[in-house]
Amino acid sequence: MAVPDDLAYEQVVARITRITLLLVTTGSVVAGIAGGWSWAAGFALGGSVSWLSFRWLKQVVGAIGTERPPSNLAMKGVLRYLMIGAAAYVLLKYTAISLRAGVVGLLVSSAAVLVEIVIQLVQARD
Repeated sequence: MAVPDDLAYEQVVARITRITLLLVTTGSVVAGIAGGWSWAAGFALGGSVSWLSFRWLKQVVGAIGTERPPSNLAMKGVLRYLMIGAAAYVLLKYTAISLRAGVVGLLVSSAAVLVEIVIQLVQARD
């Protein structure tokens, strides 16, 4: 029974990754149309950080329960939040890129997870 669960987990993670990349691309285009290049760049930067953060979180979750977790596991957990803070600081202090669009972009992975939940609920009904 573990093999189907592992396969289902990998399929869900792959779908969330695809949804995230689709949302970053679409959101950047929409942000560019709505607010110009600074919104598009902000959303793309925030979405990219969100995607990278999701990848690192996947690695942390995958390492839980293993006999020998990687030595850099805790560092990746800390780096996720430092990276988000650093991106917000740079956006606010040194660039003309929209901070609001960047913060919205940071929520892209969460939105992708919500889309995946809806997909799972619809599939469970069938």
